[in-house]
Amino acid sequence: MSLAENIRMYREKTNQNQKELAEKVGVTQQAISLFEQGLKKTSFALAIRLAKALGTTCEKLSGEDAVV
Repeated sequence: MSLAENIRMYREKTNQNQKELAEKVGVTQQAISLFEQGLKKTSFALAIRLAKALGTTCEKLSGEDAVV
């Protein structure tokens, strides 16, 4: 899954709406919407805050946690 898909999946899994997640990580609800649509990229620092707010790791959030 892509980062965009994972942000939405983890947000829904943690029963947060976009506004709640946005407030936790210090961005607007519109930014969360754009991240989830894949129309805007996150910075590394923001990815860390997103992962923490969503109860996961950056690797899982980005879809890069697969064992090779």
